[in-house]
Amino acid sequence: MKRAIESYLKAWKSMNNDRLPLLIYGARQVGKTFSLLKFAKEEYDTYVYINFDSDLIIQSYFNENISPKNLIDVIEKYYGLEIKPKRTLIIFDEIQASERALASLKYFAEEASEYHIVAAGSLLGVAVNREKYNFPVGKVFIKHMFPMSFKEYLMACSEELLLNRITNAFNSNQPLEKVLHEKALKYYQSYIITGGMPAVVKNALVEDKVIEDEVLRNLIIESYTSDMSKYQSASDAVKAKSAYQSIPAQLAKENTKFQYKLIKTGGRASLYGDAIDWLIHSGLVLKCGRISEGKIPIAVYEDLSSFKLYNSDIGILSQQSGLTDYSMNRIKDKEALGGITENYVACELTSLGYPLYYWTSKGTAEVDFIISVKGMPIPVEVKASTNTRSRSLSEYIKRYNPAFSIRISQKNFGFENNIKSVPLYAVYNMTSENLSGLLDRKKCNE
Repeated sequence: MKRAIESYLKAWKSMNNDRLPLLIYGARQVGKTFSLLKFAKEEYDTYVYINFDSDLIIQSYFNENISPKNLIDVIEKYYGLEIKPKRTLIIFDEIQASERALASLKYFAEEASEYHIVAAGSLLGVAVNREKYNFPVGKVFIKHMFPMSFKEYLMACSEELLLNRITNAFNSNQPLEKVLHEKALKYYQSYIITGGMPAVVKNALVEDKVIEDEVLRNLIIESYTSDMSKYQSASDAVKAKSAYQSIPAQLAKENTKFQYKLIKTGGRASLYGDAIDWLIHSGLVLKCGRISEGKIPIAVYEDLSSFKLYNSDIGILSQQSGLTDYSMNRIKDKEALGGITENYVACELTSLGYPLYYWTSKGTAEVDFIISVKGMPIPVEVKASTNTRSRSLSEYIKRYNPAFSIRISQKNFGFENNIKSVPLYAVYNMTSENLSGLLDRKKCNE
């Protein structure tokens, strides 16, 4: 399956004097190792793969002299492979298991930049946050990797032509042909259940399944809860599991602001704050901060005490919620899927590189997301069905007069009353680059 990160990896390889070691991190099962091994096999003469979590012997060698000269000599002897600058890719996997391996990246950047090194970590954010690792600040390129986006899902389904038609309709603001619109919505509904974990996507596309998709998703959830116990104290693990399991209930509310009392009666920030931080740093959840004003700069108006939490994979959330293909097709009021739909959009926006914010006005109005396009706040309203009436968006527009607004729903493409209509299946087109064109045209008309 083709992943979006492949083009980034190739661009990294082609750098000359500016290239630094590359550090990729994200939640387990998002495809980091698979993508790096694929990259190594396709782009290099040879490669060496080091897993610091499973190979404690090689990890012990990194506890001593971590100068590049010594490490290259150790790796060559241990794996019986000559490491050639620019022609051999060195992969450090599960690097969070070795603080010294992480620190060595600094010295490779400073003393041996001719060697191509890529590191990956599933719980790197947790390790750095809790263990206060000697992080090589300014000496590595950092790339976050997420579950497969809807665009990547369509590529896995060999729907490149449909992708092109969707992109053309997005850029032209012209409706997609009805048959293609309905086809894309069906794919979207399938993706909501399947999610973006590569193993699940691959299994979903196989006709004669050896194992059912929901079994795979449950195995992933079990691996996540196992990590909570492995890398935390028993009491902290219980809190993290409870907070994680509460997300479906949190998103089912009309007001999806995270509420500690939904974890446990009497729950409060002082009890669950660290657990939530762990979930965020592990990549299992996405945090969406509340802003009180739709003004620039956006981050200045963030209320740190109010936020939403989303699952980092929509398929895992559907599994936790008990949503299936069968049940989804029998839900008459699609607005009942509001929280799940919102979570899907949060995942798509995150994969596009947007920090997540939402806006509320003293409890009287709420806009699901506020994204920054060239530093300008753009409101994004999310609807699960074709019913697009929104008093909250209207109030936001009246107060702040944004350059334009975006409404995401099951409706087709269009542009009316300075609101761009984006179908649910087309969120992947909402890159800052694509939306900047609307901002530029707005300025030209003023």
